[in-house]
Amino acid sequence: MPNARAAASHSIVYRLSTILALTLCLSLGSGQAFALSQLRSVDGEPATPGQAAGNAPALDLEGSTTPQPGNGADGSAQTESETPAVVEYSHDAARLPEPVRRLREKIIEAAVSGDPERLRPLIGTGDERTQIPSADDGDDPINALKAISGDEDGVEVLAIILDLISSGYARVNPGTADEIFIWPYFAEKDIQTLSPPEKVELLRIVTAGDLMGMQEYGGYNFFQMGLTPDGRWKFLTAGD
Repeated sequence: MPNARAAASHSIVYRLSTILALTLCLSLGSGQAFALSQLRSVDGEPATPGQAAGNAPALDLEGSTTPQPGNGADGSAQTESETPAVVEYSHDAARLPEPVRRLREKIIEAAVSGDPERLRPLIGTGDERTQIPSADDGDDPINALKAISGDEDGVEVLAIILDLISSGYARVNPGTADEIFIWPYFAEKDIQTLSPPEKVELLRIVTAGDLMGMQEYGGYNFFQMGLTPDGRWKFLTAGD
């Protein structure tokens, strides 16, 4: 009897874990923006600037090129009729075009400062407006960023941005008019084929439960950001 009760208890825990993972997956898939505190916790403490700046050993992704049927260059999902993107993965910031490298450094400096206003000069406006979750034409971009943050000052969304831009990146459609650099590279990678080191890197951004949800969903569906080769911040999106 004790063994039967233990088996039943294990089954209940397993079913509850699956339900929670699927619920989170559906919430993320709907495009709803979740604050970092709602999705992950690293020993109850936020990532430090040193951790977020990418001091962990880099994975050996340099030079890899793979056709990917994942997200489009604007952060939207591709349809089956579209040609799969060609993607190069890297952790080496020195390989970025100079305009992209400069913008990345400025974004890191602004995020580390703890002041969302430091991002304002870096955010595109008008015809080159940076896509931000829940922000429409004419909306103040900093207020939009604060709206997706778990705190009213927008500090948490800075931590999210810092974690993203400090990870490896994907160079999508290199050498074409659609070329774009996307952080983190998981947004353009088959989530089912991640190596153990890649999973470790992803779990610095999301929780294990989030990863389970992504595997059920079929792809990365947390925040991602894209920079154009000429150094413009094209988008910060939540979900797929």
